[in-house]
Parts: sequence; structure tokens; C-alpha cells
Amino acid sequence: MTAFRSIAASLVALTLAVGACDGGVSDTTSLTVQLKDAPGDFHAAVVTISEVNLAGSGGVTLRQDPVTVDLLTLATTTMDLVADAVVPSGSYSQLRFVITGAYIEVENADGSTSIYASSPDYEGLPDGAVVAGPLQMPSFSQSGLKVNLAEGSLDLEGDEKILLVDFDVEQSFGHEAGGSGQWVMHPVINGGEVGVTGGIDVTVQLADGVTVDLATVNASLTDASDVAVGTPVALTDTDGDGVFAAGFDFVAPGSYKVLLTPAGGTLTTDPVAPHAVSVSSGGTQTVAFTVTAVN
Repeated sequence: MTAFRSIAASLVALTLAVGACDGGVSDTTSLTVQLKDAPGDFHAAVVTISEVNLAGSGGVTLRQDPVTVDLLTLATTTMDLVADAVVPSGSYSQLRFVITGAYIEVENADGSTSIYASSPDYEGLPDGAVVAGPLQMPSFSQSGLKVNLAEGSLDLEGDEKILLVDFDVEQSFGHEAGGSGQWVMHPVINGGEVGVTGGIDVTVQLADGVTVDLATVNASLTDASDVAVGTPVALTDTDGDGVFAAGFDFVAPGSYKVLLTPAGGTLTTDPVAPHAVSVSSGGTQTVAFTVTAVN
């Protein structure tokens, strides 16, 4: 799953603990693990990650300080789960998360919501929460959860690496079969090595004689295969100069398409939207649209 930056440089920067390694490799690499979430149809999806480990080349403990996060806040940003950990260079076969608690809040048919939790007294629950039923978490607090790595392994070489980990909420929680009313956590978490994340800035203005309220227009991204990336962003004109803007941050290096979606009708633009744009490691690209007609 492709990732993206938010308007902040980072949502949270967290101190980490680095364990000893017996791999005997003298060279080291600085490793950052960023966590994000693909959008999902939930009101809340909170997890407590108590430990993060690398397996292979001797093994490294990257984090032992528990962190509790609502994954839905990561749909348009990333969080530094591990920041600049100095680890022995080498090939690592697995990244594992130890998850010690979680809850989800889901919408019922009548519009109300219900909470399902790993425990009725899970510390991550909001004050006054009423737990409707259990959220099963098979052995994730003991053996840990394996993160699927691109190409099956993570090769750490060079000065710096960033591993983007996508905790896909929509695929990671589901009803237990048999109509018991329970929910089961079966996480789908994918990790892919990326360069330094960049961004895409979008500006939109009207050609002479064209009338449309650009405040009702959203900018959105897809990947090169037309799969949606993140959520649409409304255009705004903060300084009142008639040029509206939207920004996509924490964008992983790669190829994207920028689209403009009005509240009604269609827009003819120069350049034509969807417009292809390529983001390089650490770079920010600007796409400047002029609306030439409204249909």
C-alpha cells in the first residue's frame, strides 16, 4: 500500500530502545519504521504495540516502550514507530509486532456504535466505554505478529533506511464465523522499504470567464494503477488571492495521478486531470491546474 506525508513533518516521534545483537557485523544502518493505515469503515481501531523486533542477522529489539494509537488517525499521515534505530547491517527475515491490547468501534445497522475489546479493562479504552463483546487476538501478545516484508526480507545496507508499515484496518478486523457476535483481529500488515517520503502540492485557479466555486472541489491521489491513495483533500484559498491549494504529504517515492473532483459536473483543466506526477525520495512536486471550462 502506498503511503503519504501529512501537513506535519511527523505525527509523533518516539524514543526507542535498541537491544544487543550477536550477528558479529561491524557496519550499521539507521532504521526508521513508520506506521500508517489504509482507510477503513470503522469509528475507531486502537491497538497497543508493546514491542517491535527484527529477526535475522542475530536479531534486534527495536522498541520496548508500549505505544497505543488509533490507526484511523494514520489514514492521511504516518507515525514514527521506531526512529533512527542503529542496527547491524545485514539481511533480516521478519519484522514482528507484539500487540498486547486493542479495541474497535463499529457502526450498527441503526446508526449506533458498539465497542469490541481484547479485554473489558483494556487500558486503551476511552473513559466510560461500554464493551459490547470480545475482540479475539490469537497469541499476538506472546509470539508477536509477523509483518509481511516486500520480497520476503529486509536488506539493511548503507547509512539510512525507512520501512513503511501499513496496518490495513479494513482487512485486519472481521466478524467471527458462526454468528457469535465476536470480532476477530487477523491483522494484515505489510512493510515495504521506501526512500525519504516526499509530497505533492496542488494549486488550482480559474481561467478568465470561468465560474465555479473551487471551495467545493476536492483534490485526490491514485497510484499509477488508479488505486486510491489516502483520502481526498478539499481545496482552500487561505490568502484570498483566487489560487486554491491542497497538499499531500508523507508521499512515498513513486508514480501517482492527481485528480480534481467537483461537487457537481466535470472540470476541464490545463494540464488535463488526472495528471501523472512522479515523487522522488525526499522531493516535493507541484501540480498547477487552471480550470478552463465547467461541464
